[in-house]
Amino acid sequence: MKLSNRVLNRTLLDRQHLLERSSLTAHEMCDHLVGLQAQDSPPPFIALWSRTVDFDPAVVSAGLEDRSLVRITLMRGTIHLVTPPDALRIAPHIQPELEKVPFRKGFNYGAMVGLDPDEVRERGEAALGDEPMSAADLRAVAAALYPDRDAGAVLQTWLYQLPVLQTPPRGKWKDNSRPIWSRVEPWLGAPLDPSYPLAELIVRYLRAFGPASTMDMQTWSKLTGIKHAVAELGDRLRTYTDERGRTLYDLADGELADPERPAPVRMLGWYDNAVLSHQDRTRIVPEPVGQPLRRFAAAVSPILVDGYVAGLYKLFPEKGVARLRISPLRPWTAAERAEVDAEAHALLAFLEVDLKPSVEILDVDADLRP
Repeated sequence: MKLSNRVLNRTLLDRQHLLERSSLTAHEMCDHLVGLQAQDSPPPFIALWSRTVDFDPAVVSAGLEDRSLVRITLMRGTIHLVTPPDALRIAPHIQPELEKVPFRKGFNYGAMVGLDPDEVRERGEAALGDEPMSAADLRAVAAALYPDRDAGAVLQTWLYQLPVLQTPPRGKWKDNSRPIWSRVEPWLGAPLDPSYPLAELIVRYLRAFGPASTMDMQTWSKLTGIKHAVAELGDRLRTYTDERGRTLYDLADGELADPERPAPVRMLGWYDNAVLSHQDRTRIVPEPVGQPLRRFAAAVSPILVDGYVAGLYKLFPEKGVARLRISPLRPWTAAERAEVDAEAHALLAFLEVDLKPSVEILDVDADLRP
C-alpha cells in the first residue's frame, strides 16, 4: 500500500499529539515520545506546552529535583529529557557509539589521538566519582592530569565516554545554569540495563514517529544494527511504500491518520524531535523550505501551519516586553495569519507571563533579527 505525504504528515502529527493536545502527564509524554530534545532548557517546556492540556512547568522542575526526570545524552548524541527507566535502558545502546567519537582524528583537531581510551575513561570515572561536579571543576582536573593536552577536549571526551547526566538546577523552569554533571548510576541509584532490546526501542520509535524507513530510524537514533532489529520484529510490523517507492515500516496495529484532518497551528521549540527524527523530513518540512532548517540555531524555532513547517519565530525578551518575531516561509492566508497570531500570543502568555506581549509577523523570509 502506498502512503501519500499528507497521510504521513497527519499520522506523524497525531502520534506526536500535535493535532490535539493530550491529557498525558509530562512523564507519560516523555515516555511516549522516547524523550524530549533538551539541549537547551526552554525547548522541552515548549514541547510539552504544545502537546498537552494545561501544562504546568513546575512539574518538570519538580521531576528533575526528585529524580523522576533526568537530562541525559542519548539519541544523536544530544541531551534528552527522559524518565529514569529510559535513561538506564537506552544509554547502553547509545554509549558504545558515543565512546568512538573522541579518538577520531576529526575530534577537536585530533586532540586525543595517541592516548589510551581505557586509561582516559578510568581517569574520568575517578575524577567524577559519585557526586555531581561542574564542568569547570572537571576541566581543572583534566588540566592537571593531561597538562600537554587541551583540557576542554579531555572534558568532552569524558562526557562522551562516561554515562553521565545533567543535574538540576539546569533544566528547571527559567533556569539555564551551567551544567553540573553526574554519572548516571550514582544519581539514579540503579545500574544501567543492557538487556533492553533494540527492537523494543524501534517499536516505541514507530509508535511516536512512524511509519518510517530504516534510514529514518537510524537518523533518529544514530545507532547501527537497525535492519537486524527490524527483522527481529517479524509480524509485529507491516510495510508500506511512500510516494518515492521507499519501504516504510509500521506497527501492525498502528493506525494511520485521516489525511483531511485539520491541523492546528503549532509553535515548536528549537530542535524539536518531530522535525529532526527522519532522514526524509518532507512529511513535515516541505522541500521548497528545507533550507531554513539550517537556521534552527540561536533559539530560532519552527511554526507548523496546516501541519508543515511554514514559518520561523524567535523570542526577544526586552525591558517589560516579550517581543516575538515571526518570519513566514510562504505567503499565509488571512485565516492562517490570524491563527498564528493567536497561538503566538498564547505561547507568550505561557513563556513570559510578567511581560507585555508583542507579536510581529514579518514579510516572507524576512530576517528575524530586530
